Amino acid sequence: MVTVESAVQELRHRIRSGQLQRPTAGLAPGYTQANLAIVPRDLAYDFLLFCQRNPKPCPLLEVLDIGDPEPKDLAPGADIRTDIPRYRVYRHGVLTDEVDEITPFWRDDLVSFLLGCSFTFEHPLMDAGIHMRHIDLDVNVPMYITNRPCKPAGVFHGPMVVSMRPIPQPQVVRAVQITSRFPDVHGAPVHLGDPAELGIKSISEPDFGDAVTIDPDEVPVFWACGVTPQAVMMQAKPELAITHAPGYMFISDRRESELAVL
Repeated sequence: MVTVESAVQELRHRIRSGQLQRPTAGLAPGYTQANLAIVPRDLAYDFLLFCQRNPKPCPLLEVLDIGDPEPKDLAPGADIRTDIPRYRVYRHGVLTDEVDEITPFWRDDLVSFLLGCSFTFEHPLMDAGIHMRHIDLDVNVPMYITNRPCKPAGVFHGPMVVSMRPIPQPQVVRAVQITSRFPDVHGAPVHLGDPAELGIKSISEPDFGDAVTIDPDEVPVFWACGVTPQAVMMQAKPELAITHAPGYMFISDRRESELAVL
């Protein structure tokens, strides 16, 4: 009999072997997904402090040991270098590579950070009858760079990134209530309604991901997003930084129920 846990591990195996290369929204219902940020050891304290000062966009789930690619807490036996469908490599703030594994870029001085991802609370939302437009359309969630600055820490500074989901007006309050129970994966929305208040000039032109339609009876709802470190890396310009590609997450063994608060 195949257990849910072994099914999640099999999903990571398919990613590792290159059989599954797609955004991870909608995959592994009931399990926590995570964003990834990797920096050299000499910048790790600054980035840790950045996450602590900005828990909404950068909720820390696990910090790996220096040079260790195994997330022993979230998924023992997994390999952070191979078990995400797509990665981005930045050098001095410039995106230089987008790859399906980062083993060739790995160094013994790298420190990996796994951050909570809003894909985790999408299944509770759908269980409550709130549709996720990007999942229905089988596209990536739309993400936007905002005019809201993060609190700086050392070399790290930059704007908050948000993800957007259209929610029918009568279900907005319920969506806020449900996501508020998951502070470790961004929690409640940071904004409801007019995108211009976040400095978003065109809702149909996301900075990351894919545009989705917003019906007349729907409200655009914005959550803090774990792609924020990528916007920060582009401004801080470290000599090397590695992240997941937007929408392509690490799927862990931790159940979403473990992150829920009453």
